[in-house]
Amino acid sequence: MHTSGQLGFFDLSHRYDALTQKGDPLEQLAQHIPWARFRKPLEKSLCRSKRPKGGRPPFDALLMFKILVVQALYNLSDDQTEYQIRDRLSFMRFLGLDLHQRIPDAKTIWLFRETLAQAGVVETLFKQFDTYLASQGLQARGGQLIDASLIPVPKQRNTREENATIKAGDCPADWEAQPAKRRQKDTEAQWTVKRGISHYGYKNHVNVDNQHKLIRRYTVTDAAVHDSQVLTDMLQPQSAGRDVWADAAYRSEEIEAQLKKRKLRSRIQYKGYRAKPLTTQQTSSNRHRSRIRARVEHVFGHQIMAMGGNLVRTIGRVRARAKIGLKNLTYNFQRFLVLTTAVRGQLA
Repeated sequence: MHTSGQLGFFDLSHRYDALTQKGDPLEQLAQHIPWARFRKPLEKSLCRSKRPKGGRPPFDALLMFKILVVQALYNLSDDQTEYQIRDRLSFMRFLGLDLHQRIPDAKTIWLFRETLAQAGVVETLFKQFDTYLASQGLQARGGQLIDASLIPVPKQRNTREENATIKAGDCPADWEAQPAKRRQKDTEAQWTVKRGISHYGYKNHVNVDNQHKLIRRYTVTDAAVHDSQVLTDMLQPQSAGRDVWADAAYRSEEIEAQLKKRKLRSRIQYKGYRAKPLTTQQTSSNRHRSRIRARVEHVFGHQIMAMGGNLVRTIGRVRARAKIGLKNLTYNFQRFLVLTTAVRGQLA
C-alpha cells in the first residue's frame, strides 16, 4: 500500500488474486460468456455517428451491456448500480474498469437501458445467445416446461375511479394535465389474485427445456393475463421435445387440440371439477407430471433467491419487458456456466 493511502498496481493485483481464491462468480462470467457476439446488435441499436464530436466520448456499448447484466444479477436500482461499481473491486474487474477511469452514472445507465428497451434489442440478444447455446451442444432437449411467474412492480396509489378508468383502457383526465404525475403512473401493469392474495405487476411466461433447464422462449404480459392465453405462442418445434408439461391452469380442450395439431404430446396436469373429481389414475399421473414440471419452478426460485428477487422498478410494459428479458438472459448465462463447468474440469 502506498503511503498516500492509494492502492498501487501490485496492491490491486493482490486484492484481485484474493477475490479469485474466494471464488468470485463474476470472474467466471467474464471469462466464459461470448461477450463480443453482442457488440454488433448493441451498437446497431445505439445508432451512434462515427464522426467525432465535441465533449466526452460515449461509454463503450459492451461495457454498458455488462453493467445491465450485473444489475440483473443482483436486482439493483440504477443508483445502487452506480454506487456498487464505485465500491466493489469485483464489479470493476468484471467491467474491465481501472480505479482512475470514468464510471457511468445512474442517468447514463437508465438512458442506455431505455434505448435497448425501445428498440426491442433485449429479445435479439436473448435469441442470439440461444443460438450460441445450440452451437455448444446445448440445444433444447427432453421436452418443454411451460409456466409463468408474477413480477411485482411498485404499487400505484390510485383511487377506485382512476383504476376503473385505467382498466377500461383510458387515462384519467387529470393525469393528462399533470405530465410529471403521468410519467410516474403505470397504466399497463394490472392486478390479479392468486391463492387469495392480490398481486400487482406483470408476468414472465417462459418455456424451459427439460434436459438443460435453460429458458428457451419468454414473453411478458400484465399480471391479469391468464397463463393459458399465451401457451401456444410459447411452444417450440418438436426438435425441442414432443412432451409439453404445465400445471392444470393450462388445461383446456382448445389447448389439447392445439398440441395435437402440432404433433406435441400433452403432459399438462389434469384438472378436477366439483361435479367431476380426478380419478385415482389422474391423481397418480399428476404426481408424476408434477415432479418433472417442478424443474421450471427451480428457474423462478433461482431468480428470486439467488438473483435478488424479482421486483421490477420500471414504468410501462416496454421497460418491464426489457428488465425481465435481461433477467432471463442473465439466468441463462449462469446456467450455461453450471452446465459447462464439469466439462471444463474434465479438460483441465
